[in-house]
Amino acid sequence: MSALMWSVVLSLVSAVAYAGGAIVQERVASVRGGSVPLGDPVWWSAVLLNGLGAGLHVAALALGPLSVVQPMGALTIVFALPMAALFVGRAAGDRNAWRGALLATAGLAGLLALVSGSGTRTPSGGERIALLAVTAGVLALLLAVSRMPRTPAAVRAAALATGAGVAHGLASVFTKAVAADQSDGFVLAGLPSVGAVLALSAAGLVLSQSAYHVGGLHAPLATLTVVNPVAATVVGLVLFGESFRMGALGAVLAAGCGLVAVAGLALLSAGRAHAAAVPAQATPDHDRDGAGHDGREEQDEQDEQDEREERAERDAHMATPPARR
Repeated sequence: MSALMWSVVLSLVSAVAYAGGAIVQERVASVRGGSVPLGDPVWWSAVLLNGLGAGLHVAALALGPLSVVQPMGALTIVFALPMAALFVGRAAGDRNAWRGALLATAGLAGLLALVSGSGTRTPSGGERIALLAVTAGVLALLLAVSRMPRTPAAVRAAALATGAGVAHGLASVFTKAVAADQSDGFVLAGLPSVGAVLALSAAGLVLSQSAYHVGGLHAPLATLTVVNPVAATVVGLVLFGESFRMGALGAVLAAGCGLVAVAGLALLSAGRAHAAAVPAQATPDHDRDGAGHDGREEQDEQDEQDEREERAERDAHMATPPARR
């Protein structure tokens, strides 16, 4: 089998591993909440699956061109829908969910295919520090949006997933910078970038955990899958000297692909918000009835307790005077 075919196979397996990691992480988030459960072995299995996906993606890039490998990473959300239904019994999504997933995947694949992966330069140390500072500011802003009072769950999930995608995308950028330093023989110069990779990867993991807790699987995963390579592509165009294929026409087509991906994300988010609103509208009466039933039981128990205490006080009062006389 040729190197190109190996890169395709590795890219497909990488997308499956990423999808599996997202499914497991979302299941943990639904039980444990948005915090990172370091003592949970199931959560660590999600970390290992994500690490496997990243390793296979790097191996695929070593064997095949960027224009083939990067677009195939967009298949993660397409694989995640049936895998979630098959392995954890979660609904595979309605028509809008599938349409949104396919639109997001097609838009992202087209956008990445139009970007030339051959950079002409490597960011300097000052540029990397500035990039890290801007990234930290963006993540802080998105986190603040997710914590604003009365913010809809869909918006909170989108903000958190966008932050996770930005963090993972910039981790890829700094990984590429480290690889460039190694090839140029600057081993020690790449150590700060290695620290940035670790910090951004950890931030992306925490933010994605919170996004899955707030918004479920489909919409946050699609958002993360789209934002991750888009953020890396933007930095590649600005700092690495990369460009669009076909010049100005490629830039216009890339903008159109970006709009298609955004439309897909909007469909997924709208479907998630509708699914969350239906139970919320159906449960108030039931909750009120249940709360009233529980309240009546508690009141009856309290009345019985008060009656027993009053009876005991009367008996004690009646028993003590003769003893004193």
